[in-house]
Amino acid sequence: MSSDDLSIARSIPLRPLTEVARVMGLTTDDLEPYGHAKAKVKLDILKKAEPRPNAKYVVVTAISPTPFGEGKTVHTVGISQALNRIGKRACCVIRQPSMGPVFGIKGGAAGGGYSQVVPPEELNLHLTGDFHAVTAAHNLCAAFLDAHLFHGNELGIDLEQIAWRRVLDMNDRALRNVEVARGGVKNGTPRETGFDITSASEIMAILGLATDIHDLRRRLGAIVVGYARDGRAVTAEDLKAAGAMTAILKDALKPTLMQTLEGTPALVHTGPFANIAHGNSSIIADQVALRGLDFVVTEAGFGADMGAEKFFDIKCRASGLVPHAALMVATVRALKAHSGRFETVAGRPLPPGLLQEDLDALEAGIGNLEKQIENVRIFGIPVVVAINRFPSDSEAEIAFVKERALAAGASDCHVSTLFAEGGKGGEDLAHALVKACDEPSSFRFLYPNEASLKEKIETLATKIYGADGVDYEPAADKQLALFEERGYGRFPICMAKTQYSLSHDPNLRGRPTGYRFVVRDARVAVGAGFVYPLAGAIMTMPGLGKVPGGTRIDIDENGEVVGML
Repeated sequence: MSSDDLSIARSIPLRPLTEVARVMGLTTDDLEPYGHAKAKVKLDILKKAEPRPNAKYVVVTAISPTPFGEGKTVHTVGISQALNRIGKRACCVIRQPSMGPVFGIKGGAAGGGYSQVVPPEELNLHLTGDFHAVTAAHNLCAAFLDAHLFHGNELGIDLEQIAWRRVLDMNDRALRNVEVARGGVKNGTPRETGFDITSASEIMAILGLATDIHDLRRRLGAIVVGYARDGRAVTAEDLKAAGAMTAILKDALKPTLMQTLEGTPALVHTGPFANIAHGNSSIIADQVALRGLDFVVTEAGFGADMGAEKFFDIKCRASGLVPHAALMVATVRALKAHSGRFETVAGRPLPPGLLQEDLDALEAGIGNLEKQIENVRIFGIPVVVAINRFPSDSEAEIAFVKERALAAGASDCHVSTLFAEGGKGGEDLAHALVKACDEPSSFRFLYPNEASLKEKIETLATKIYGADGVDYEPAADKQLALFEERGYGRFPICMAKTQYSLSHDPNLRGRPTGYRFVVRDARVAVGAGFVYPLAGAIMTMPGLGKVPGGTRIDIDENGEVVGML
């Protein structure tokens, strides 16, 4: 977010949170306040409230992103405001930002302009401590594991097959690979391991997929930390760590209620990355919202080939909830970038060519939007396209995108000014979404549970990514065969790949064709309940740039946070 975003956020008084809660049918007794601007929602609400029979469930997705971001969170927040403006009781459900990117290069993730969740500095920094609880629970399991090794390793854990690393909610490349227990026998069993960022923790994915405290407890117990010398899986339950992990996460299972700049309810919960995990906020937050509103707008990470596909095939499979429609965000400048004719680097100014009318570049990159529309339609639900307008967009470019979006199967397409005008800038989109949610639909998963892991991967690669087929490197072949043998074959696929391309190669922009999708390795998250093949180089612990965004963050003379990008 920019300093202007922060100024806007602080210029508009907050509604009392009890009034915001009342929109959702929540009372003061349903809340656990954390100051004046946020509160945990007690999960008792799920037992005493019946779902509204007409509640509509909308997922916000996007084209394949560029390093500049396309405004997906702005639209998740803004369209919920717009729906309220046209008389529909709505809320948005978003993930909590990781502090790694906040202090790295991405900046905050509260939205922007007049479509923000507020206060943004509280959203981006700690919030109610859920990320720290995930970090603590994850590292407690790691400590139990190393203590078990130190005290004789009764489970016969093979040091070469330990799969459980440690996590930290910060970009810190120096921790990617470390050796622990150095300094003599009293410090434990020396071994090589490393750290991932907290958003990549299996526990974060589990928190988003758990349906209640007992499901959370079961999933934590099923986490595989490694394998014994005889090949048997060793779990958190075997280490007797799962109960304590659940206790740490008891409050983190509750979503946090905040509000948008227009006083629309916003539920913030969990934060799994979409290029590693499932990239969606929690099932529980959606369930809470659907019980008291007309429309629930939830956000899926990155493009429709990433977070949205995982929303459909993993999250909806676990929750049993059926989406009614999708909103797809696109920008003219991103579609021109997908032509492959411009060099786009995060943290650097936009290439001048992206700021000039260029219908040829738009034609070369429009295939990405067309394919992402197709990717949503494969699941049997309608999709509305939002063109997030920037001042440099020409009328001819806007008209071109609209024409091609409708021809590709979008139910409707409108220009969005949600950033500059808040809910008012998305009323046409809101009406289009209401209409789309009433269209006949036949939601379906991409593949059945019974398909083999390779059949699922190949369906995903050919149907969603547009590949001609899949090539497996030896490590991937070996792991997938082991997973089938160990009974994990019914799990859905959570592909770990680049977000910048439909393919596994970030340099293949637009709508790549005529290529084979390469899977180099595969891992399993038994507690979360999915297999994640690795395609390409995926970073599970980012690093800071030469001039991190955090260098601009400080406090002013009044003790207020400034400089958050």
